[in-house]
Amino acid sequence: MSAPTASVAVPGWHHVYSGKVRDLYVPDDTAPDARPAALLVVASDRVSAFDHVLEPGIHGKGELLTTLSRWWFHQLSGVPNHLITDTDALPPVPEELAGRSMVVRSLDMFPIECVVRGYLSGSGWKEYQATQSVCGIALPAGLRDGDRLPKPIYTPAYKAPLGEHDENISFERTVELVGLEDATALRDLSLAVYGRAATIAEARGVILADTKFEFGRDPSTGEITLADEVLTSDSSRYWDASAYDSGERTASFDKQIVRNWLAANWDQTGTPPTLPHEIVEQTVLRYRELLERLTGTHPL
Repeated sequence: MSAPTASVAVPGWHHVYSGKVRDLYVPDDTAPDARPAALLVVASDRVSAFDHVLEPGIHGKGELLTTLSRWWFHQLSGVPNHLITDTDALPPVPEELAGRSMVVRSLDMFPIECVVRGYLSGSGWKEYQATQSVCGIALPAGLRDGDRLPKPIYTPAYKAPLGEHDENISFERTVELVGLEDATALRDLSLAVYGRAATIAEARGVILADTKFEFGRDPSTGEITLADEVLTSDSSRYWDASAYDSGERTASFDKQIVRNWLAANWDQTGTPPTLPHEIVEQTVLRYRELLERLTGTHPL
């Protein structure tokens, strides 16, 4: 996996981690080994595919995806989330980062990606062709790429250490990792949130084919809390409903444009090629269109 681009300096905040596409900070006065009063999560314009950070980035991506996450957190009323709304006691966030950052609570994160699939596509379609199942869940015979599943399925993954691949796991394995009560709660909450989000998206002419959630436990309340980005173009597979109905079943609003170009132009050995300008621009337009379709506002 290629290394992420260096983070930016943020006055009042100390950089502690960079992932493939996000940078994480804590307040400067956080004592060593102490739980921080808050985290500052900054979404970059970096784009990753096939476990590599690509060049160039997708300009405006960080702000587009952060705006979408914030919108979804607002839509999912009743589901605890990690956003901090009262930030007066915390270092200010510079204006140039405000649109692509979130100030959030520090949670005890579960080591599980909670994946929900409502449609058969991507790696699930490949697995179904070989085994007539997805992540060990048997499915009816005769399904085609892009078909809606009889009901959404929960297919969790183990969040591997940095530099390693996440691993699809069974529900039984999640019980071994976090216990039956929490494993059941994570599954049921993931399916419920997916169901709500899919209904909201469908009313706006968008299909939520699949998505992944991350949850943590709030140490102050004990509640299982929705964290990280939620229902963005990077964490979800969105399709155009009208295109789907007309036969173009997987017209996507995510970075599938990037994946398709890479698959056609790179054998996944060595350094990936630079993304062409037209691929970057097409991806930006699809991200912007999704945000506009879902929220009803013209982004940026």
